[in-house]
Parts: sequence; structure tokens; C-alpha cells
Amino acid sequence: MVDPKDISKLFPLFYQRLFQISYSITRDRHLAEDVVQETFIKAIKKMRSIEDEKKIGAWLSVTATRTAIDFVRKERKKKGVLMEKDMLDNIGKTEKQNVEEKVESDLFFDRINDAIGKMNKDYQQVFLLKIKHGLKEGEIAEILGIKPCTVKTRIYRARKQLKMQFLNEVNV
Repeated sequence: MVDPKDISKLFPLFYQRLFQISYSITRDRHLAEDVVQETFIKAIKKMRSIEDEKKIGAWLSVTATRTAIDFVRKERKKKGVLMEKDMLDNIGKTEKQNVEEKVESDLFFDRINDAIGKMNKDYQQVFLLKIKHGLKEGEIAEILGIKPCTVKTRIYRARKQLKMQFLNEVNV
């Protein structure tokens, strides 16, 4: 068992790793810092339940990943949009795309996001890390604490589910 007092030793060891994981998911520095803080709060509460001290890093990484995903979901529900610097710089500039194409594109992305939201949570988590955040299978496996072949299988099945949902919509 790990003593909760040891968290002060763990913070400097894992902060950077957890921040990078959180930032790769949230794409927002402040949210990533909040995720890391929340992860360590969860760690303090659950520290006594960890039996294998060698797996603390992996456990913290998975906790940070899931916490970051939860934060992003909460932000989406607020109808707020996380904006990167490039997006902020382009606000106010005219778009060359016509309005009809823009509306079609937005509707299509909404359909994709709805379909992703209907996926099995394991597939959804891996799929979002791969597609939206551009992580490699090995990185996803390390973050989630699963085997790379499991990641590949889940990505394959997630894509297959997505394809089937769209095929069903077309055929209906």
C-alpha cells in the first residue's frame, strides 16, 4: 500500500507527464492544469487502495486521461468551444467557403460527433485519442495501460461501428 503522505514526492515526478497527457486531450493549458490538479486530488483519495507501487505512474496516467476527457465533455455541454491560438487569430477574417458548404460541413461533423457519442466507451476513448488528438497506438496504450494490439483492435472496431452507423442511416 502507498501512504497518502507520499503524494508530495509523486507530484514533481509525474506532473510533467500528466500535464502533457491532459494538454493533448484538452488543448488548453489552463484546463490541463486543472486536470492535473484534479488527478492528484483523486490520487490522494485513492492512494491507500494502490497495492503495487510500480504501477502508480500508469494509474495516474489513466486517471488523468479519463479526467481530461470528462473535462472536455463538461466544456462541450457548456456550449463553450476550446480555442487554439490559430483559431483566435482567424476570428473576424472572411471565409472563402460559401455558406451552404459551411452548413453542410457543420451538419456532417455534428452527425459524426453524435455517432462517436453512441460508441462503446472503450472504443470511443481510444478513437478520440487517435483521431482527434493524433496520438499513436503505442502512446494510447501507455496512457490507458493496455496493450498496443488492444488499441489497434478497438480502433478497428470503432471505425467499423462508425461505418455501420452511417450505412444504416443511408439505407433507412
